[in-house]
Amino acid sequence: MNNAGKINVTKTYFPPIEDYISYLRKIWANGWITNHGPLVIELEKKLKKFLGVKHLFLVSNGTIALEIALKALDISEEIITTPFSYVATISSIAWINCKPVFVDIDPDSLCINPSLIAEKVTNKTEAILATHVYGSPCNLEYLENIVQKYNLKLIYDASHCFGVKYKGESILNYGDISTLSFHATKLFHMAEGGAVITNDDDIAHKISYLRNFGHRGQEDFWGLGINGKNSELHAAMGLCVLPNIMSIICYRKKASLEYDKCLKDTKLEHIKINNDTEYNYSYYPVIFESEEQLLKTRCALNDNNIYPRRYFYPSLDKLNYINKYEVPVADNISKRIMCLPLYHCLSITDVKNISKIIISSLV
Repeated sequence: MNNAGKINVTKTYFPPIEDYISYLRKIWANGWITNHGPLVIELEKKLKKFLGVKHLFLVSNGTIALEIALKALDISEEIITTPFSYVATISSIAWINCKPVFVDIDPDSLCINPSLIAEKVTNKTEAILATHVYGSPCNLEYLENIVQKYNLKLIYDASHCFGVKYKGESILNYGDISTLSFHATKLFHMAEGGAVITNDDDIAHKISYLRNFGHRGQEDFWGLGINGKNSELHAAMGLCVLPNIMSIICYRKKASLEYDKCLKDTKLEHIKINNDTEYNYSYYPVIFESEEQLLKTRCALNDNNIYPRRYFYPSLDKLNYINKYEVPVADNISKRIMCLPLYHCLSITDVKNISKIIISSLV
């Protein structure tokens, strides 16, 4: 195993400290630490170019990004969404007093099953909030047809999708708004942060005010807003991480392919990613034959100081503040899926050792 001993499901990428210190010197020289400082503006410009998007607004975290997205589209009633995502996807809906309506997931992609959406549309349905699970794209064309047919808004929780492309174009260019998380556990991070992305000029104009208390100047307000700003300290971290992102993705791909090789003769299943996708290797999920087998394997890994994660478990229909829905596929998958360790400095030797423990536990 590696020198640190403990192997977690992920590990934060720390850029060279000298790079970060050089940005700290700029912050001290500028005397500007928050409120849309020069480093925040610089990072926004670089991210727009790297990701190939028109409008990108840095915010304090991915949850605020979702809440701003919902407010920017004036959503106030029912939102069709997925039960298989991180809790923030649903808590953001409930937090602004909207009603999440669950639709079950596709058993291959694990994203929302678009063929089941129509039966859940009512006269109160205003939007679809879909998650690209583990960076695997939703059925983009199908969802676009649905929102056009029923005149709905479409938001993508793309927290796992930094750098993902579909048919050669950024996945963030689909829907009315996409959101990203730049938390320390993400592929690209700012320690804490997120972003709201849109190609619509009017929506972008609204987002710019919503993230800054509704300000239209020091003594004037456009309307209701929230404090969604991020700081120069966080932007500095993002500016240090961004130049290294392709090498990070490249290494994660190498480790993922090694997992594929080591585990190919097992009965573990994997998500099916569309062939038109340029993937970012943000996670390595495996699906076991049963929950009992998963728990046995997790115990064996834990005994060796290895800590995978049941991500996402339980399915979100189990939340005590949400109406109950029948989502058998999400419920079943959530009990049997687990993400294996995957990060920029996980050695190939560790991947092989983890795989050996898993194979032994499956006997």
